[in-house]
Amino acid sequence: MVVLEGIDLDALNYVVKAPYNGTGAQGGDPMTENLNIWYEFLLLGSCPKKVGTFAHLALDHGHGRIFLPMVLLGLLLTFSHTAGPYIGNLANFGFKDVLAQPSVGSDRIPDLLFAIYQGMFSAITVALATGAVAERGRMLPCVVFMFVWATVIYDPIACWTWNPSGWSNKMGGLDFAGGTPVHIASGAAALAYSMMLGKRRGHGTHELNYRPHNVTHIVIGTVFLWVGWFGFNAGSALSANLRAVMAAFVTNLAACRKWSTVGFCSGVVAGLVAITPGSGYVPSWAAVPYGILGAGFANYATKLKFLIVGNILTAFFARADIAHLDNIQTIEGGWLNQHWIQLAYQLADSFAGGTYSFVGTCCILFILNLIPGLQLRATEDAEILGIDDAEIGEFAYDYVELTREVLNDADAEGEAASHYSADVNPFDPREKNSIPLMDTRIYAGTSAQQQQQPHAR
Repeated sequence: MVVLEGIDLDALNYVVKAPYNGTGAQGGDPMTENLNIWYEFLLLGSCPKKVGTFAHLALDHGHGRIFLPMVLLGLLLTFSHTAGPYIGNLANFGFKDVLAQPSVGSDRIPDLLFAIYQGMFSAITVALATGAVAERGRMLPCVVFMFVWATVIYDPIACWTWNPSGWSNKMGGLDFAGGTPVHIASGAAALAYSMMLGKRRGHGTHELNYRPHNVTHIVIGTVFLWVGWFGFNAGSALSANLRAVMAAFVTNLAACRKWSTVGFCSGVVAGLVAITPGSGYVPSWAAVPYGILGAGFANYATKLKFLIVGNILTAFFARADIAHLDNIQTIEGGWLNQHWIQLAYQLADSFAGGTYSFVGTCCILFILNLIPGLQLRATEDAEILGIDDAEIGEFAYDYVELTREVLNDADAEGEAASHYSADVNPFDPREKNSIPLMDTRIYAGTSAQQQQQPHAR
């Protein structure tokens, strides 16, 4: 017996590494053998590394706003040890007794670690849903919506999908890393929010020119998402094992590509979204149809609103041996295992989550809009001025303010200057902060000088 600081090391639950015996072309049958015993990486710890996920979520406004309700209510409503088929209870309110007890997700990690990990899912889901607010929604009601939606909509869907007591989980629905609770729920909520807000000012006219304002930012954001997705998908194995490796592999392979930069980034995200629910259930080759079909359907999503491609494909390609690569979970598989009823399970879970999210979001927004001070839609003047300036008094780029002041001759009367950015001391619009300014009308084809001085003949 080896004792270190009062701990009997021989009594710990080790996965004993063994020399590879060369059995079979694939190294063995995961349904009858623990294939994890051959590899050293399994001794490095059970907590998946998610540096990329945290780096991405550090930029996410929803993270700070959602972690508090997750601490107070989210864990107990979603992953309570005594939860019902739809929702948890108040046994762990305010993280009471949440520390070292094995979590409902896996007995290999404690409640506290599992809560932090699942808090990231909640934060990113709310961020996806509230993207619909851009350009025409007010900030304050959006913040209130984040708190309410995470508690009333996200938590029940996550409970019935991932909690062992949930009705979908018991039924046999397969969702490895967020198909219904994250993507379908947020997509339905974003659609509802958009419809409740109404069309943007100038919709269908030349006033709205849908062009990316910064392609470099799109690329950087895609990189953060792509790396972070490994944390979500591979990390959902809740241990460092071959199932986590397979999830990481299919996640990377499913990310589609296109030659243009923006198209490349859009294809990457479409593939990542599609593979998420099946990443811990499908073989490596299945990532290819996930990526192709996911990106193909997403290309027409503006007409079809939202789709459940990833969840449906999981019914076709899920395999029992892939799910058992962790030597723990046992499923009946999908159509590749002749388990035909799996498609019905996936459809039931997907439509239930999407319908609940859409209807619930509409109800929440309708009530919020009736409360004084929480009107959802920004005024027309605020839309013209710009939501950044009207709501929070900031600009992403200084040239937005400068261009506005030059074009409207703000130096003369200051009538077009913004409420937040107006300077008490007037300045020469030809120079600000020692930077010479240019009259942007020259880019319209005719400069101000040309307008004043006719061409010599």
